[in-house]
Amino acid sequence: MRYGAIIRAAVTLAVAAIAIAQVGAIPGGFTPIFDGKTTKGWHLSRTVHHGTTGNVFVENGEIVLKQHPYGQGGLLLTDKKYRNFELYIEVKAPWGCNSGIFLRSTEGGSAYQLELDQTRGTGNLLGENMRVSKTAQATDIDKVWKNEEWNSIRVRMTGDAPHITEWINDVQMWDVEEPVNDKIAGETSGMIGLQLHWGVTYAPAEGSFSMSGNWKPDAAYRFRNIGIKELP
Repeated sequence: MRYGAIIRAAVTLAVAAIAIAQVGAIPGGFTPIFDGKTTKGWHLSRTVHHGTTGNVFVENGEIVLKQHPYGQGGLLLTDKKYRNFELYIEVKAPWGCNSGIFLRSTEGGSAYQLELDQTRGTGNLLGENMRVSKTAQATDIDKVWKNEEWNSIRVRMTGDAPHITEWINDVQMWDVEEPVNDKIAGETSGMIGLQLHWGVTYAPAEGSFSMSGNWKPDAAYRFRNIGIKELP
C-alpha cells in the first residue's frame, strides 16, 4: 500500500508538471481568434456600462487592457458570435484588479461571466447584467492559481440551457448545467468578451485599510494565446 501511494503521488506530480508546461501555447484542435499582433476580429463595446474608452492595445503578443482615462473601463468583444464552443485563454492578472471573461455576451455586456478578481473569487461563474440560475465557485483556485503569473483558463459551453465546465491550469474547477437559458429574449449565442472593470491595484497601508499603501493606477490585465473550438 505504501509503495502504491508513492507511485500515485509521483504520477500526480508528473501530471501537474505537464499542466504547467502547457501554459504558453494554444492546445491542438483550437483555432486562434487573436493573431498576436492586432485586435483584428475584436472591437470595443460602445454601449457597455463600465465605460467605452478603455485603453486596449497589443504588446509582446498580448492583448493589454488599461483604464483610460482613470476610472473608465470597457469591454472588448469578438466580432463573431458563438453558441457551442470550448474556449482556451491565458491571463496575467495583477492582484486587486477586476476583470472577467464574458460568454455569449451581448453588445451591451449581458453575459455569463467568469470572474477575474482574486479579492472576489477568480474563476467563479456569475451573471453580468442578468441573473444566472446556477452560479459556481472555484473552490480549489488557491491550489492552482499563480498570482502575478500566466494562468490558463479553459471553458466548455454547450446547449440552449448551457452546460458549462471550467478548468484552470488544467484542473477542473466546476461543472454546471443550468436548468434554463438565462439569456435575454432566449438568445443562444453571443460574443466572447474581455472585461476591463477595475484596472487599479492597491494594498492596505500598514495598520489600516487605506489606498495610501501600494497604489498602482497604471495596472493592466493581459491576455494571450486565445483559441476556440466550435462544437456541434
